[in-house]
Amino acid sequence: MNCTKEKWKRVLFSSTLEGKNESHKIAYIAVMTALIVVANMFFEFKFAETQFSLTLVISALTGFMIGPLFGFAACFLGDLVGFLYHSAGYAYLPWIGISMGLTATIAGLCGELPFAFKGGKYIKLALVSLLSFAVCTVAINTTAFWLLYAKGVPYTTYLISRLFVQGQIWNSLFNYALLFIAVPALAKVKPLGLRL
Repeated sequence: MNCTKEKWKRVLFSSTLEGKNESHKIAYIAVMTALIVVANMFFEFKFAETQFSLTLVISALTGFMIGPLFGFAACFLGDLVGFLYHSAGYAYLPWIGISMGLTATIAGLCGELPFAFKGGKYIKLALVSLLSFAVCTVAINTTAFWLLYAKGVPYTTYLISRLFVQGQIWNSLFNYALLFIAVPALAKVKPLGLRL
């Protein structure tokens, strides 16, 4: 019974928030949600044909900081609020919020893996990078854009075009490199309490 309750707690919250009171938990969720809103509004830029954003790295950090379920909620809500504030006349694309939320969920689950050996956190970061790329960038986002905008184009052709011509592979690599830099740096900030 206690083991099941402990596992359920890990689905809701990360070990970073273990032992924190409810006010701390709400504050962490609010800050990470606000950070996602700000990232959606201000931290997107274009270089050649590639649109870069920081949403991947911030979504993964949200999962590590908050946990799988509430990380998903913070990312989805942050994407929605960021869109409502800064839509620029475009339609809302819910799969982007879902993929951001799933990136947080993947990070939250991988963050709780019992890899206590030296280099274990880097294996967790590599798993988050590979899984979020496969599930979120390829399976969700690319498939949704293909279904909506590329009727008649073979999926493989569209995937290669989106990754290499539109440059989503470079945006992903940029975000994952930032993740490998940010997580060890944030783990050293004692008041933050990031545990991996």
